Amino acid sequence: MLTRDQKEEIRSIVIQSLNKAEKHWENGGYQLSREHAAFNEAALSKAESELSKIPGHPKVQDTDTVIDEFIALVADMRGSSKHLMCAISEKKSKVTGLQRVYYETSALLPAIAQTIKYKGGNVTEYLGDGVLALFKVSSDKKSDTIYSSYNAAKNIISDTREIVNQELYQRYSLPVINLGVGLSLSKTLVSLVGLEGEKHPKAFGECVFRATKLSIGTNVVITDEFLRRMWPSSDGGRLKFKEKSVNTVKGFLIEDK
Repeated sequence: MLTRDQKEEIRSIVIQSLNKAEKHWENGGYQLSREHAAFNEAALSKAESELSKIPGHPKVQDTDTVIDEFIALVADMRGSSKHLMCAISEKKSKVTGLQRVYYETSALLPAIAQTIKYKGGNVTEYLGDGVLALFKVSSDKKSDTIYSSYNAAKNIISDTREIVNQELYQRYSLPVINLGVGLSLSKTLVSLVGLEGEKHPKAFGECVFRATKLSIGTNVVITDEFLRRMWPSSDGGRLKFKEKSVNTVKGFLIEDK
């Protein structure tokens, strides 16, 4: 659960983000609807330097080969393409189509990012209607990192989603948005990708692929089998794991007992 102060900070971030989104839309963003252009939040997040948001690696060098272990968290909004293509009656909502998705993502993405920061992770990429975040795993604090990543995921689909939905409904009478979160653990190669002068720090590993695949649920958290194996065990634990595989990726739905 988020604390009262954290909830207020998330709400403040959502409000400020929506205020800014409304301003951008009124200043010309509305023209995108006329052109039927797809909004891509990821284009706004491209790094132009070697400075990095990857936890534990504030600067990534082209000449260094760096292998590290991370828990990847991917949070993804369900049905955003339908939000774009399916109009809502003006009697039910004040916005629709591209404007709706723009406001939804403008509120949701920074709120998720801050929620993850509370638990020691960091968003490294924005994926249009979701995020990729990483939690650095240290051998002496692996259990703590596992719990932190799960608590961040749980907060995203509960408190944070509720705050975002409240603001979207109060302003625009929009129906609730739903989220899926995938978690995965693996070694990764931290490197730079892209053209000279335009390179972007990136963590490449199976955890990113698997977390992305497992983020298909609706307001649930699904972990991969590798993270499940590493999960700390305790007598009378409050969590249970139910197998929930996605295509070729073996996963486990995490539920409170």
